[in-house]
Amino acid sequence: MITDLTKEHPDKTLWRFALPLFVSVIFQQLYNIADSMIAGRFAGEHALAAVGASYPITVIFMAFAVGSNLGVSVVVSRYFGAKNYAKMKTAVSTAFLSCAALSLSLSVFGYLFCPRMMKLIHTPGNIFADGVLYLNIYIYGLTFLLFYNVCTGIFTALGDSRTPLFFLLGSSLGNIALDYIFVVYFHWDVAGVAWATFLAQGVSVVLAFLTLLSRIRNLPGKRSALFDKSLFRQIAAIAVPSIMQQSVLSVGNLFVQDIVNRFGSSVIAGYSAGVKLNTFAVNSFMSLGSCLSSYTAQNIGAQKRERIPLGFRAGVRLALIAAVPFFLVYFCFSRQIMGLFLESRSTEAILAGTEFLRFVSPCYFMIAVKLTTDGIIRGAGAMKYFVIATVPDLILRIILANMLSRYFQSTGIWMAWPFGWIATTVLTIIFYRKITNLSLDSPQKQC
Repeated sequence: MITDLTKEHPDKTLWRFALPLFVSVIFQQLYNIADSMIAGRFAGEHALAAVGASYPITVIFMAFAVGSNLGVSVVVSRYFGAKNYAKMKTAVSTAFLSCAALSLSLSVFGYLFCPRMMKLIHTPGNIFADGVLYLNIYIYGLTFLLFYNVCTGIFTALGDSRTPLFFLLGSSLGNIALDYIFVVYFHWDVAGVAWATFLAQGVSVVLAFLTLLSRIRNLPGKRSALFDKSLFRQIAAIAVPSIMQQSVLSVGNLFVQDIVNRFGSSVIAGYSAGVKLNTFAVNSFMSLGSCLSSYTAQNIGAQKRERIPLGFRAGVRLALIAAVPFFLVYFCFSRQIMGLFLESRSTEAILAGTEFLRFVSPCYFMIAVKLTTDGIIRGAGAMKYFVIATVPDLILRIILANMLSRYFQSTGIWMAWPFGWIATTVLTIIFYRKITNLSLDSPQKQC
Protein backbone atom coordinates (compact mmCIF):
# COMPACT_ATOMS: atom_id res chain seq x y z
CA MET A 1 0.00 0.00 0.00
CA ILE A 2 1.50 3.31 -1.15
CA THR A 3 1.11 6.14 1.39
CA ASP A 4 1.49 9.90 1.07
CA LEU A 5 3.28 11.13 4.24
CA THR A 6 2.67 14.82 3.52
CA LYS A 7 -1.00 15.12 4.55
CA GLU A 8 -2.03 13.68 7.92
CA HIS A 9 -0.63 14.82 11.26
CA PRO A 10 2.58 12.84 11.96
CA ASP A 11 1.16 11.53 15.25
CA LYS A 12 -1.23 9.49 13.11
CA THR A 13 0.76 8.73 9.99
CA LEU A 14 4.08 7.87 11.69
CA TRP A 15 2.50 5.43 14.13
CA ARG A 16 0.77 3.63 11.28
CA PHE A 17 3.82 3.77 9.02
CA ALA A 18 6.40 2.83 11.68
CA LEU A 19 4.64 -0.16 13.20
CA PRO A 20 5.14 -2.58 10.25
CA LEU A 21 8.78 -1.45 9.93
CA PHE A 22 9.31 -1.99 13.63
CA VAL A 23 7.80 -5.47 13.44
CA SER A 24 9.99 -6.15 10.39
CA VAL A 25 13.11 -5.31 12.37
CA ILE A 26 11.95 -7.55 15.20
CA PHE A 27 11.67 -10.55 12.89
CA GLN A 28 14.88 -9.69 11.06
CA GLN A 29 16.78 -9.60 14.32
CA LEU A 30 15.01 -12.68 15.62
CA TYR A 31 16.51 -14.82 12.92
CA ASN A 32 19.94 -13.25 13.55
CA ILE A 33 19.53 -14.11 17.20
CA ALA A 34 18.26 -17.58 16.28
CA ASP A 35 21.52 -18.15 14.37
CA SER A 36 23.48 -17.54 17.54
CA MET A 37 21.08 -19.42 19.83
CA ILE A 38 21.04 -22.56 17.68
CA ALA A 39 24.81 -22.39 17.14
CA GLY A 40 25.46 -21.98 20.87
CA ARG A 41 22.96 -24.54 22.14
CA PHE A 42 23.41 -27.29 19.54
CA ALA A 43 26.87 -26.76 18.02
CA GLY A 44 28.61 -25.54 21.17
CA GLU A 45 30.30 -22.49 22.65
CA HIS A 46 33.06 -22.50 20.03
CA ALA A 47 30.53 -22.37 17.17
CA LEU A 48 28.84 -19.37 18.79
CA ALA A 49 32.23 -17.72 19.25
CA ALA A 50 33.12 -18.34 15.57
CA VAL A 51 29.90 -16.74 14.34
CA GLY A 52 30.41 -13.88 16.80
CA ALA A 53 34.03 -13.26 15.81
CA SER A 54 33.00 -12.93 12.16
CA TYR A 55 30.04 -10.68 12.98
CA PRO A 56 31.90 -7.33 12.97
CA ILE A 57 33.15 -8.14 9.47
CA THR A 58 29.65 -8.96 8.20
CA VAL A 59 28.50 -5.62 9.64
CA ILE A 60 30.89 -3.86 7.25
CA PHE A 61 29.02 -5.41 4.31
CA MET A 62 25.74 -4.59 6.00
CA ALA A 63 26.85 -0.95 6.11
CA PHE A 64 26.83 -0.87 2.30
CA ALA A 65 23.37 -2.45 2.22
CA VAL A 66 21.93 -0.01 4.77
CA GLY A 67 23.58 2.97 3.05
CA SER A 68 22.13 1.91 -0.30
CA ASN A 69 18.72 1.54 1.34
CA LEU A 70 18.88 5.05 2.78
CA GLY A 71 20.21 6.67 -0.41
CA VAL A 72 17.52 5.31 -2.70
CA SER A 73 14.80 5.81 -0.07
CA VAL A 74 15.47 9.53 0.36
CA VAL A 75 15.76 10.29 -3.39
CA VAL A 76 12.70 8.24 -4.39
CA SER A 77 10.73 9.81 -1.50
CA ARG A 78 11.48 13.31 -2.79
CA TYR A 79 10.28 12.60 -6.31
CA PHE A 80 7.28 10.66 -5.04
CA GLY A 81 6.37 13.58 -2.76
CA ALA A 82 6.73 15.97 -5.70
CA LYS A 83 4.52 13.64 -7.87
CA ASN A 84 7.33 13.37 -10.43
CA TYR A 85 6.75 9.68 -11.13
CA ALA A 86 8.80 9.49 -14.35
CA LYS A 87 11.90 10.74 -12.57
CA MET A 88 11.15 8.45 -9.65
CA LYS A 89 11.05 5.37 -11.93
CA THR A 90 14.40 6.31 -13.45
CA ALA A 91 15.82 6.66 -9.93
CA VAL A 92 14.62 3.13 -9.14
CA SER A 93 16.29 1.52 -12.17
CA THR A 94 19.45 3.56 -11.57
CA ALA A 95 19.55 2.28 -7.99
CA PHE A 96 19.27 -1.37 -9.01
CA LEU A 97 21.97 -1.15 -11.67
CA SER A 98 24.30 0.57 -9.19
CA CYS A 99 23.48 -2.09 -6.59
CA ALA A 100 24.44 -4.88 -9.01
CA ALA A 101 27.85 -3.31 -9.67
CA LEU A 102 28.42 -2.70 -5.96
CA SER A 103 27.55 -6.28 -4.99
CA LEU A 104 30.04 -7.66 -7.52
CA SER A 105 32.81 -5.42 -6.17
CA LEU A 106 32.07 -6.33 -2.55
CA SER A 107 32.02 -10.05 -3.34
CA VAL A 108 35.48 -9.89 -4.90
CA PHE A 109 36.75 -7.87 -1.94
CA GLY A 110 35.25 -10.35 0.52
CA TYR A 111 36.82 -13.41 -1.10
CA LEU A 112 40.23 -11.76 -1.09
CA PHE A 113 40.39 -10.06 2.28
CA CYS A 114 37.99 -11.62 4.83
CA PRO A 115 40.51 -14.26 6.06
CA ARG A 116 43.13 -11.52 6.44
CA MET A 117 40.68 -9.41 8.43
CA MET A 118 40.02 -12.36 10.75
CA LYS A 119 43.76 -12.61 11.36
CA LEU A 120 44.06 -8.87 11.81
CA ILE A 121 41.68 -8.90 14.79
CA HIS A 122 43.60 -11.82 16.37
CA THR A 123 40.80 -14.38 16.13
CA PRO A 124 41.77 -17.35 18.35
CA GLY A 125 43.01 -20.40 16.45
CA ASN A 126 40.32 -22.73 17.85
CA ILE A 127 37.54 -20.75 16.09
CA PHE A 128 39.41 -19.24 13.12
CA ALA A 129 38.55 -21.89 10.49
CA ASP A 130 34.84 -21.89 11.36
CA GLY A 131 34.75 -18.09 11.31
CA VAL A 132 36.27 -17.97 7.82
CA LEU A 133 33.88 -20.70 6.61
CA TYR A 134 30.89 -18.67 7.85
CA LEU A 135 32.17 -15.55 6.07
CA ASN A 136 32.78 -17.34 2.77
CA ILE A 137 29.18 -18.59 2.63
CA TYR A 138 27.91 -15.18 3.78
CA ILE A 139 29.68 -13.54 0.83
CA TYR A 140 27.81 -15.81 -1.61
CA GLY A 141 24.62 -14.00 -0.56
CA LEU A 142 25.86 -10.39 -0.73
CA THR A 143 23.83 -9.71 -3.88
CA PHE A 144 20.70 -10.90 -2.08
CA LEU A 145 21.53 -8.68 0.89
CA LEU A 146 22.01 -5.52 -1.17
CA PHE A 147 19.02 -6.05 -3.48
CA TYR A 148 16.72 -6.77 -0.56
CA ASN A 149 17.74 -3.56 1.20
CA VAL A 150 17.24 -1.50 -1.97
CA CYS A 151 13.79 -3.06 -2.43
CA THR A 152 12.92 -2.25 1.18
CA GLY A 153 14.17 1.33 0.77
CA ILE A 154 11.94 1.86 -2.26
CA PHE A 155 8.88 0.34 -0.58
CA THR A 156 9.50 2.66 2.39
CA ALA A 157 9.92 5.68 0.09
CA LEU A 158 6.47 4.94 -1.36
CA GLY A 159 5.01 4.92 2.14
CA ASP A 160 4.53 1.14 2.08
CA SER A 161 5.95 -0.46 5.21
CA ARG A 162 3.61 -3.47 5.19
CA THR A 163 4.80 -5.32 2.08
CA PRO A 164 8.44 -5.65 3.28
CA LEU A 165 7.05 -6.98 6.56
CA PHE A 166 5.32 -9.89 4.84
CA PHE A 167 8.47 -10.88 2.98
CA LEU A 168 10.55 -10.58 6.12
CA LEU A 169 8.12 -12.72 8.10
CA GLY A 170 8.49 -15.52 5.58
CA SER A 171 12.26 -15.09 5.38
CA SER A 172 12.69 -15.06 9.16
CA LEU A 173 10.56 -18.12 9.82
CA GLY A 174 12.21 -19.97 6.95
CA ASN A 175 15.67 -19.04 8.23
CA ILE A 176 14.94 -20.28 11.74
CA ALA A 177 13.51 -23.55 10.44
CA LEU A 178 16.51 -24.12 8.15
CA ASP A 179 18.91 -23.23 10.99
CA TYR A 180 17.39 -25.96 13.12
CA ILE A 181 17.33 -28.56 10.32
CA PHE A 182 20.88 -27.88 9.10
CA VAL A 183 22.49 -27.71 12.55
CA VAL A 184 20.49 -30.24 14.60
CA TYR A 185 19.70 -32.88 11.98
CA PHE A 186 22.40 -32.44 9.32
CA HIS A 187 25.12 -31.46 11.86
CA TRP A 188 26.52 -28.78 9.53
CA ASP A 189 27.27 -26.56 12.56
CA VAL A 190 28.55 -23.09 11.49
CA ALA A 191 28.09 -23.87 7.77
CA GLY A 192 24.45 -24.77 8.41
CA VAL A 193 23.80 -21.40 10.05
CA ALA A 194 25.31 -19.58 7.07
CA TRP A 195 23.50 -21.64 4.39
CA ALA A 196 20.16 -21.12 6.15
CA THR A 197 20.58 -17.36 5.91
CA PHE A 198 21.66 -17.61 2.27
CA LEU A 199 18.61 -19.62 1.17
CA ALA A 200 16.05 -17.62 3.17
CA GLN A 201 17.36 -14.28 1.90
CA GLY A 202 17.49 -15.52 -1.69
CA VAL A 203 13.84 -16.53 -1.84
CA SER A 204 12.74 -13.35 -0.07
CA VAL A 205 14.60 -10.96 -2.38
CA VAL A 206 13.25 -12.57 -5.57
CA LEU A 207 9.67 -12.21 -4.33
CA ALA A 208 10.25 -8.65 -3.10
CA PHE A 209 11.85 -7.59 -6.40
CA LEU A 210 9.00 -8.97 -8.54
CA THR A 211 6.36 -7.37 -6.31
CA LEU A 212 8.13 -4.00 -6.43
CA LEU A 213 8.34 -4.04 -10.23
CA SER A 214 4.59 -4.62 -10.39
CA ARG A 215 3.93 -1.66 -8.04
CA ILE A 216 6.21 0.66 -9.99
CA ARG A 217 4.57 -0.19 -13.32
CA ASN A 218 1.15 0.77 -11.93
CA LEU A 219 2.27 4.35 -11.24
CA PRO A 220 1.76 6.95 -14.01
CA GLY A 221 4.67 8.27 -16.07
CA LYS A 222 7.30 6.58 -18.19
CA ARG A 223 10.94 6.05 -17.25
CA SER A 224 13.25 8.24 -19.38
CA ALA A 225 16.30 5.95 -19.14
CA LEU A 226 17.59 2.87 -17.34
CA PHE A 227 20.47 4.79 -15.78
CA ASP A 228 20.78 8.50 -15.09
CA LYS A 229 24.08 9.97 -13.92
CA SER A 230 22.51 12.94 -12.15
CA LEU A 231 20.15 10.65 -10.21
CA PHE A 232 23.04 8.35 -9.39
CA ARG A 233 24.88 11.34 -7.92
CA GLN A 234 21.81 12.26 -5.86
CA ILE A 235 21.53 8.72 -4.51
CA ALA A 236 25.29 8.57 -3.86
CA ALA A 237 25.16 11.92 -2.04
CA ILE A 238 22.98 10.23 0.61
CA ALA A 239 24.24 6.66 0.34
CA VAL A 240 28.00 7.29 0.47
CA PRO A 241 27.96 9.33 3.72
CA SER A 242 25.55 6.78 5.21
CA ILE A 243 27.91 3.96 4.21
CA MET A 244 30.84 5.93 5.62
CA GLN A 245 29.00 6.47 8.89
CA GLN A 246 28.05 2.82 9.18
CA SER A 247 31.51 1.69 8.06
CA VAL A 248 33.25 3.92 10.57
CA LEU A 249 31.21 2.30 13.32
CA SER A 250 31.90 -1.13 11.84
CA VAL A 251 35.64 -0.52 11.73
CA GLY A 252 35.42 0.76 15.28
CA ASN A 253 33.66 -2.46 16.25
CA LEU A 254 36.50 -4.41 14.61
CA PHE A 255 38.95 -2.68 16.96
CA VAL A 256 36.64 -3.47 19.87
CA GLN A 257 36.39 -7.09 18.69
CA ASP A 258 40.19 -7.21 18.62
CA ILE A 259 40.22 -6.18 22.29
CA VAL A 260 37.50 -8.73 23.12
CA ASN A 261 39.43 -11.49 21.33
CA ARG A 262 42.33 -11.05 23.75
CA PHE A 263 40.21 -12.54 26.52
CA GLY A 264 39.55 -15.88 24.80
CA SER A 265 36.69 -17.75 23.15
CA SER A 266 34.43 -17.77 26.24
CA VAL A 267 34.31 -13.99 26.46
CA ILE A 268 33.91 -13.84 22.67
CA ALA A 269 30.90 -16.17 22.89
CA GLY A 270 29.26 -14.07 25.63
CA TYR A 271 29.95 -10.85 23.77
CA SER A 272 28.59 -12.40 20.56
CA ALA A 273 25.24 -13.14 22.19
CA GLY A 274 25.13 -9.78 23.96
CA VAL A 275 25.98 -7.72 20.90
CA LYS A 276 23.33 -9.54 18.82
CA LEU A 277 20.73 -8.57 21.43
CA ASN A 278 22.07 -5.02 21.52
CA THR A 279 21.85 -4.85 17.71
CA PHE A 280 18.23 -5.97 18.00
CA ALA A 281 17.45 -2.89 20.11
CA VAL A 282 19.56 -0.43 18.11
CA ASN A 283 18.15 -1.56 14.74
CA SER A 284 14.64 -1.18 16.11
CA PHE A 285 15.38 2.46 16.88
CA MET A 286 17.01 2.86 13.47
CA SER A 287 13.80 1.68 11.81
CA LEU A 288 12.06 4.69 13.35
CA GLY A 289 14.82 6.86 11.93
CA SER A 290 14.18 5.37 8.48
CA CYS A 291 10.51 6.32 8.80
CA LEU A 292 11.49 9.89 9.60
CA SER A 293 13.89 9.99 6.64
CA SER A 294 11.05 9.11 4.25
CA TYR A 295 8.68 11.46 6.07
CA THR A 296 11.15 14.36 5.91
CA ALA A 297 12.11 13.75 2.28
CA GLN A 298 8.50 13.49 1.11
CA ASN A 299 7.56 16.71 2.90
CA ILE A 300 10.59 18.55 1.49
CA GLY A 301 9.62 17.34 -1.99
CA ALA A 302 6.05 18.58 -1.39
CA GLN A 303 7.36 21.96 -0.12
CA LYS A 304 6.00 21.36 3.41
CA ARG A 305 9.10 21.93 5.51
CA GLU A 306 7.06 23.29 8.42
CA ARG A 307 5.93 19.71 9.13
CA ILE A 308 9.46 18.53 10.00
CA PRO A 309 9.42 19.59 13.71
CA LEU A 310 6.03 17.91 14.11
CA GLY A 311 7.53 14.69 12.77
CA PHE A 312 10.54 15.02 15.07
CA ARG A 313 8.39 15.26 18.20
CA ALA A 314 6.20 12.34 17.14
CA GLY A 315 9.28 10.26 16.31
CA VAL A 316 10.96 10.92 19.64
CA ARG A 317 7.83 9.86 21.51
CA LEU A 318 7.77 6.62 19.54
CA ALA A 319 11.48 6.02 20.19
CA LEU A 320 11.20 6.49 23.95
CA ILE A 321 8.25 4.12 24.13
CA ALA A 322 10.19 1.53 22.09
CA ALA A 323 13.18 1.80 24.46
CA VAL A 324 11.20 0.82 27.57
CA PRO A 325 10.77 -2.94 26.94
CA PHE A 326 14.35 -3.38 25.74
CA PHE A 327 15.70 -1.73 28.89
CA LEU A 328 13.48 -3.71 31.26
CA VAL A 329 14.16 -7.10 29.67
CA TYR A 330 17.90 -6.67 29.09
CA PHE A 331 18.67 -5.07 32.44
CA CYS A 332 16.43 -7.18 34.70
CA PHE A 333 16.62 -10.55 32.94
CA SER A 334 20.02 -10.46 31.24
CA ARG A 335 21.32 -13.65 32.88
CA GLN A 336 18.19 -15.60 31.96
CA ILE A 337 18.41 -14.39 28.34
CA MET A 338 22.03 -15.46 28.09
CA GLY A 339 20.93 -18.92 29.22
CA LEU A 340 19.01 -19.19 25.94
CA PHE A 341 22.29 -18.95 24.01
CA LEU A 342 24.62 -20.98 26.20
CA GLU A 343 24.58 -24.06 28.38
CA SER A 344 24.77 -23.49 32.13
CA ARG A 345 28.37 -24.73 32.33
CA SER A 346 29.53 -21.79 30.14
CA THR A 347 29.71 -19.55 33.21
CA GLU A 348 32.39 -17.17 31.94
CA ALA A 349 30.56 -16.58 28.66
CA ILE A 350 27.22 -16.02 30.42
CA LEU A 351 28.84 -13.52 32.81
CA ALA A 352 30.42 -11.56 29.94
CA GLY A 353 27.14 -11.25 28.05
CA THR A 354 25.21 -10.35 31.20
CA GLU A 355 27.62 -7.56 32.13
CA PHE A 356 27.55 -6.16 28.60
CA LEU A 357 23.74 -5.91 28.52
CA ARG A 358 23.56 -4.28 31.95
CA PHE A 359 26.02 -1.58 30.92
CA VAL A 360 24.40 -0.65 27.59
CA SER A 361 20.66 -1.08 28.21
CA PRO A 362 20.18 1.99 30.49
CA CYS A 363 21.46 4.14 27.60
CA TYR A 364 18.79 2.97 25.16
CA PHE A 365 16.55 5.96 25.91
CA MET A 366 19.34 8.27 24.82
CA ILE A 367 20.47 6.37 21.72
CA ALA A 368 16.84 5.94 20.62
CA VAL A 369 16.46 9.73 20.47
CA LYS A 370 19.79 10.00 18.63
CA LEU A 371 18.88 7.49 15.92
CA THR A 372 15.44 8.98 15.26
CA THR A 373 17.02 12.43 15.00
CA ASP A 374 19.48 10.96 12.48
CA GLY A 375 16.46 10.15 10.33
CA ILE A 376 15.48 13.83 10.08
CA ILE A 377 19.05 14.85 9.22
CA ARG A 378 19.32 12.20 6.48
CA GLY A 379 15.91 13.05 5.04
CA ALA A 380 16.95 16.71 4.82
CA GLY A 381 20.12 15.68 2.97
CA ALA A 382 22.47 17.21 5.58
CA MET A 383 24.91 14.31 5.38
CA LYS A 384 27.93 16.29 6.60
CA TYR A 385 26.37 16.66 10.03
CA PHE A 386 25.23 13.03 9.96
CA VAL A 387 28.78 11.74 9.47
CA ILE A 388 30.47 14.18 11.87
CA ALA A 389 28.19 13.14 14.73
CA THR A 390 29.44 9.56 14.45
CA VAL A 391 33.15 10.22 14.99
CA PRO A 392 33.15 10.83 18.79
CA ASP A 393 31.37 7.52 19.40
CA LEU A 394 34.04 5.66 17.44
CA ILE A 395 37.03 7.39 19.02
CA LEU A 396 35.79 7.25 22.60
CA ARG A 397 34.67 3.62 22.36
CA ILE A 398 38.02 2.40 21.08
CA ILE A 399 40.22 4.50 23.39
CA LEU A 400 38.21 3.84 26.53
CA ALA A 401 37.74 0.13 25.80
CA ASN A 402 41.48 -0.23 25.40
CA MET A 403 42.27 1.77 28.54
CA LEU A 404 39.58 0.41 30.86
CA SER A 405 40.17 -3.23 29.88
CA ARG A 406 43.68 -2.96 31.32
CA TYR A 407 42.24 -2.28 34.76
CA PHE A 408 38.84 -4.02 34.71
CA GLN A 409 39.52 -6.87 32.24
CA SER A 410 36.63 -7.55 29.83
CA THR A 411 34.24 -5.51 31.99
CA GLY A 412 36.19 -2.39 31.02
CA ILE A 413 35.25 -2.93 27.37
CA TRP A 414 31.53 -2.77 28.13
CA MET A 415 32.06 0.37 30.24
CA ALA A 416 33.20 2.28 27.14
CA TRP A 417 29.85 2.13 25.31
CA PRO A 418 27.86 4.80 27.24
CA PHE A 419 30.57 7.48 26.90
CA GLY A 420 30.54 7.29 23.09
CA TRP A 421 26.75 7.30 22.94
CA ILE A 422 26.48 10.39 25.16
CA ALA A 423 28.87 12.41 22.97
CA THR A 424 27.24 11.46 19.66
CA THR A 425 23.70 12.10 20.96
CA VAL A 426 24.56 15.62 22.13
CA LEU A 427 26.12 16.44 18.75
CA THR A 428 23.15 15.04 16.82
CA ILE A 429 20.64 17.17 18.74
CA ILE A 430 22.75 20.29 18.11
CA PHE A 431 22.90 19.52 14.38
CA TYR A 432 19.15 18.85 14.22
CA ARG A 433 18.46 22.32 15.63
CA LYS A 434 20.71 23.86 12.99
CA ILE A 435 19.01 21.89 10.22
CA THR A 436 15.53 22.84 11.40
CA ASN A 437 16.32 26.54 11.68
CA LEU A 438 17.96 26.55 8.24
CA SER A 439 15.10 24.61 6.61
CA LEU A 440 12.43 26.92 7.94
CA ASP A 441 14.33 30.12 7.14
CA SER A 442 15.65 29.21 3.66
CA PRO A 443 13.71 29.71 0.42
CA GLN A 444 11.85 26.68 -0.96
CA LYS A 445 13.64 24.61 -3.59
CA GLN A 446 12.14 22.46 -6.28
CA CYS A 447 13.19 18.84 -6.76
